[in-house]
Amino acid sequence: MTVLITVWGVAPGVGKSTLCGGLARWLTGAGLRVDHFREEEILTSPQFAAVAEAFGATGTVTAETLIAATAEFADSVRAGGIDVVVADALVPFVPTLLAMGHGEDTIDAFMTDLTTVLAPVSPVMVFLDGDAGTALSRAVGREGEQWLDRYVGKLARYGVAPPVTDLASAVAYLRRERGVTLGAAVRKDWNLVVIERADELLPGEVLKRAQRGLRSWLDPAGAPL
Repeated sequence: MTVLITVWGVAPGVGKSTLCGGLARWLTGAGLRVDHFREEEILTSPQFAAVAEAFGATGTVTAETLIAATAEFADSVRAGGIDVVVADALVPFVPTLLAMGHGEDTIDAFMTDLTTVLAPVSPVMVFLDGDAGTALSRAVGREGEQWLDRYVGKLARYGVAPPVTDLASAVAYLRRERGVTLGAAVRKDWNLVVIERADELLPGEVLKRAQRGLRSWLDPAGAPL
């Protein structure tokens, strides 16, 4: 059995990458074959080469390209004998689709196809919830004010709704992104572990809560955990 654990969060700075590292170490320590797929790897992974090429050429990508690349990724994971993939902000691509101007009906249709191609790797989403403004402030503290300017500028160029022009409007947009992401996962019956108030917790406590949630979702008799 192969399991895909995809980690998302309410905003940059909420602790996705830290949690992914902790989960990968935990699972590796349990003797499992783990693929830790980092957020930036979508630009370098052979399975997502078509996605990276499309973004590089046009700044956008079609839903069909995302589905095809994800199917190839799932096939390669199973062929490689991987027990667990820990993916940092990979599927379900809802923020990408929102940034490209797609509405919730289109996203739901996309999620139907995505759920089908991911079925062989039993996806579980861990979502780090909390206050988007606090998370963004943490990201700024780590990366600097210029990072925030670039982040706001990127959202503004995409023309997301509600429009983003500054920190406050970025927080408003991220609240919408959160709602659409979680809503789509629930409607498609994805296994979902929500860590509430993750922005207020120490990384070790976030990891413990994620571990407990993952165990409750996976079949102890058949899952690798």
